This record gives sequence, structure tokens and C-alpha cells, in this order.
Amino acid sequence: MTIAVYCRVSTVRQKTDSQVAEITKWLTANGYDEDQIQWFSDKETGKTLHRTQFNKLQKAIFAGEVRTVVVWKLDRISRRLRDGINLLADWCDRGVRVVSITQAIDLTGAVGRMIAAVAVAANSAIVDAPPRQIARSAAAYARSIRSQ
Repeated sequence: MTIAVYCRVSTVRQKTDSQVAEITKWLTANGYDEDQIQWFSDKETGKTLHRTQFNKLQKAIFAGEVRTVVVWKLDRISRRLRDGINLLADWCDRGVRVVSITQAIDLTGAVGRMIAAVAVAANSAIVDAPPRQIARSAAAYARSIRSQ
């Protein structure tokens, strides 16, 4: 195996079908042979790196079995800024090419790595935003009640 595909959804109620379809289309368009590809798929949150199939992917990378990791979007790898950046840096240091097909990001060059870092940071900000938004909304609501 030289190419690993990683798909992830956050809950068991969700399906990876759309990710699989788009990645399959990309692999075919780029001439990859099915014999070169191993698929890894999790139905777990991206807020942790402790996921069953993700751990298997990591072992394959550490063993030198993977040269390219293809994902639908970088946030499939991690939803946390530090984890995402550290992980991508580690993979790049090992010579692993990382491709995000929907974001048109290929981490083989310095510009790709910079764009990936920005994308990971943006995704992290989105994940962290809801609690702050809830707190702000609650505070605004409390202020409006007091002013009546």
C-alpha cells in the first residue's frame, strides 16, 4: 500500500458515503490503481486523535507503508488546532504527501503546508466558537430581560 484514504464522520448515525464517492472520483481522475489504496474510516469525533482506524493509519505511516494520505477535507484528520498542525507537520517530516481533495490542498510544498495550517486553524476556530456564541447569546438575553 502506498496510498491511504481516511474518511471520518462524527457519529454512528452519519455515513461516509459522500466522502467515499468524491474521493473515489478524485482517485480515478488522478489515475490511482485500487491495488495501491487502503481505506480507513471512523465514526468518531475529530476532537481526539484516539480513533480506531486513525490509529491503524498512524501505525501504517510510522511503518513506512504510506506515501500519500488522501482526505475529503483536513478537518477529517483533526478538529483541534494543535493536534492538526502537529500531526500534519509530523507526516510531512516523514515524507508523506497529504491531499485534501475538496480544499485543493496538497502538502508537498511550503505553500501547501502554510495553507493547510491556516485551514486547520480556521476549522479549530469554528469548533471552538459554539460555546462562546452560546455564552454571548445567554448574556445578551439576560441583559434584555433586565432592561424590561
